[in-house]
Amino acid sequence: MKKYLFVAGSALPALVLFAASPIFADNDKLARFKGGIGVTPVSSGVGTEATAAVVNRNIVRGVQPAGQIWVIDKLEANVKTNGDIKVEGKGLILGGGNNVGRATGQRVFATLICEAAAPFVEHSTTLTGVPLANNGNFKIDDVLVPLPPATCASPMLLIRTAGSGNWFAAGIVD
Repeated sequence: MKKYLFVAGSALPALVLFAASPIFADNDKLARFKGGIGVTPVSSGVGTEATAAVVNRNIVRGVQPAGQIWVIDKLEANVKTNGDIKVEGKGLILGGGNNVGRATGQRVFATLICEAAAPFVEHSTTLTGVPLANNGNFKIDDVLVPLPPATCASPMLLIRTAGSGNWFAAGIVD
């Protein structure tokens, strides 16, 4: 019996030290996103007429929306304090128009914005982006430039199209 108590008594401090080790630490996490929202390019119509002649574009923190509705099935992203970012998206496809239900050869990149009010600083992955698969799946494993601040008070993650830089989807803060 003493032998078992000795083993158990020795294992407990080792377990505590292991659990406190850096592989379990979340100290380097800046922001995490789980889930995504596709873009609706127009946020509202202006006026009282049945058909609005003027609309408000769905601009998010200074970034213009895509010209068509986009939907996304799944989005997960982790951003570290050193700027490392990993994003995995599934089903980022058109939600309207003649190519509804498809990704049509776009390339996407990610932008993190930490400010809730202007002026906004965009921290982005490589602007040439990664390709969307035909089913809208993509993976980004990159470093944000410029490096983000040590804290991110109001994290906004936008998935944007290479070229115009318009946003297709936004991450949901986890």
